[in-house]
Amino acid sequence: MPVVTIRLAGQLSREQKKRIAEEITDTLERIALKPRRYTYIAFEELPDENWAIAGQLLDEDA
Repeated sequence: MPVVTIRLAGQLSREQKKRIAEEITDTLERIALKPRRYTYIAFEELPDENWAIAGQLLDEDA
């Protein structure tokens, strides 16, 4: 049973999540031969203030 977690800064629209879920599910079915009904996908959307790159929070001005 594949479990895919997508963690990202910011938010996606419902339509974007739907399309991404369809693409990942299709890929796992086609390449890994995993049944669609057993593929679980979770989206974790976090505020920019919870992410840092090179010591700088994403919500800070560059």
